[in-house]
Amino acid sequence: MATTTSSPHSLFLQNRNSHPLNKNNLASFTNLKKINFFNTKRAISVTCSAASAPTQDRTAAQIQSGQEDRVFNFAAGPANLPEKVLLKAQSELYNWRGSGMSVMEMSHRGKEFKSIIEKAESDLRALLNIPQEYSVLFLQGGATTQFAAVPLNLCTPNDPVDYIVTGSWGDKAFKEAQKFCNPQVIWSGKAEKYTKIPNFDALEQNPDAKYLHICANETIHGVEFKEYPSAKNSTGILVADMSSNFCSKPVDVTRFGVIYAGAQKNVGPSGVTIVIVRKDLLGNAQDKTPVMLDYKIHDENNSLYNTPPCYCIYMCGLVFEYLLELGGLNEVEKMNRKKAELLNNVIDGSNGFYRCPVEKSVRSFMNVPFTLEKSDLEAEFVKEAAKEKMVQLKGHRSVGGMRASIYNAMPLAGVEKLVAFMKDFQAKHA
Repeated sequence: MATTTSSPHSLFLQNRNSHPLNKNNLASFTNLKKINFFNTKRAISVTCSAASAPTQDRTAAQIQSGQEDRVFNFAAGPANLPEKVLLKAQSELYNWRGSGMSVMEMSHRGKEFKSIIEKAESDLRALLNIPQEYSVLFLQGGATTQFAAVPLNLCTPNDPVDYIVTGSWGDKAFKEAQKFCNPQVIWSGKAEKYTKIPNFDALEQNPDAKYLHICANETIHGVEFKEYPSAKNSTGILVADMSSNFCSKPVDVTRFGVIYAGAQKNVGPSGVTIVIVRKDLLGNAQDKTPVMLDYKIHDENNSLYNTPPCYCIYMCGLVFEYLLELGGLNEVEKMNRKKAELLNNVIDGSNGFYRCPVEKSVRSFMNVPFTLEKSDLEAEFVKEAAKEKMVQLKGHRSVGGMRASIYNAMPLAGVEKLVAFMKDFQAKHA
């Protein structure tokens, strides 16, 4: 029986041609302006020009003038994405480049998505100068799943493996590996609360170890390898979890057997994990390895063995394209260094009001932990910062204090605003 009741959905279907995302109404990404999305009363102002020189997205002037209603998000992950990337994804959401469908609706075996994943891989190879001797895999399960996948693919249950533990994530990787091989911690920073990186020459590596494992940047403790150790095992395999500094600076991929990274810090939304593996290491998985953890299976199927996280891969591709437009990872590293130095200079110049426990030479450019001399003020610091549209500054529950995660997409204006707030907060409470 017909009904006269109308819902917002039925009205939308009756008036599809009036919808702002209809192909006849949708402006190009270059000229997108003041689209009132989904008939909301608040217009979303977008000013973006592809012809302008590549820069990080917002300026302090825009923030101070109140033109922007987005916050500065200092979360450790999922983290903020480049605003130009978000706007481009927004413009393509309803109808991807004339395909008549969203990327979220595409078959992962169709020609449209095939072009997306192939370009994402090509741009990532260009960014990191990845040789053809390496396979690039777009997987699922987060870096935590790779804690098991790495030993399952690279060694037998009795093989020795060396782990350098510089923080919580390195420790978790070691503990998971105990289920699948015979790992040994050859150095741990736990006794000094994970504030240092070891002297490489003093490491006592096992010459029979199948690989040497490191976490390149410890998100929780803010410790980052500025140089990488050489694996002195017979195979020369160095494995790195690069989740929180992936694509933040140039890396010589040829020094590694395996690099893995969750995307949700620097290169995309949560849901996709990138693995870069030397092809001669494929095909040696333990018999008990689940098919979804077997690198060879995913390599042979071009990351399409099953339905991959399609939209996440698309977003990563947009980020890779954006980073190339910025000038590549050399330019990205310069921006990240400048932001980290600006923040650390305020901490170190505060006469002890703010304190960063990490040894200066290995402080992360991505995650900057700090405490207040008066710890009872830390909750107020986080609360007052949030009022100023700076969010997710509370430190990890295991260490406390504060933490500012300043990944690639955090604009310099965000760090400048945080630094100004820190100075004002100190002046009020010192």
